[in-house]
Amino acid sequence: MNAPAKPAVVLVSGGMDSAVVLAIARAAGFAPHALSVRYGQRHTSELDAAARVAQALGAVAHKTVHVDLRSIGGSALTDDIDVPTDADGHVIGQGIPSTYVPARNTIMLAVALGWAEVLGATDLFCGVNAVDYSGYPDCRPEFIAGFEALANLATKAGVEGRRFRVHAPLMRMSKADIVREGLRLGVDFAQTVSCYQADAEGRACGHCDACRLRAQGFAEAGVPDPTRYAGIG
Repeated sequence: MNAPAKPAVVLVSGGMDSAVVLAIARAAGFAPHALSVRYGQRHTSELDAAARVAQALGAVAHKTVHVDLRSIGGSALTDDIDVPTDADGHVIGQGIPSTYVPARNTIMLAVALGWAEVLGATDLFCGVNAVDYSGYPDCRPEFIAGFEALANLATKAGVEGRRFRVHAPLMRMSKADIVREGLRLGVDFAQTVSCYQADAEGRACGHCDACRLRAQGFAEAGVPDPTRYAGIG
């Protein structure tokens, strides 16, 4: 008789990266519990996408937690600050852009850690990437290593000897590699929303960093891009 799958908490934003991470966790034999965070982001169409992705990729549960980061602002995603685009000359990777949300990944992983401890899980999965990304400090390997150390210091489970691990399987992958891996694992990228300023129907702007990196990934992978863009249909 097969042993039951180990539970794991997977952060699922609704974007392409986290969808691939969810598929990776499931393929690795975990029982994935998908966690999304409504943090006051510009739009909620990505959260609608997260629900679709969680169901399609076999998450055993999907929970959305509310954390009001808009009340502190400080980001183009949570405040009245324009999202940088190619139209205003913004170059990806030059400095930390205004779309950086202060402490967002720290907060999301902390919520995931809390749920994991309740579930008796010791594995957390997230979609951070340090290759094709916008330069956020909380997407680097040093951050993941630091949070993993924190998880094992700050929890009852960790103190009692159950070691937490934070998995970031996309860390060293290009966007093209992520596209290929997702297709191999059966991810339907048409269900995902990556754009920082998507409309209510999930249609993308085509000009923000997230849109540009996504389009680059599909182009370099030689795969048709299923993204729906505003004004195109």
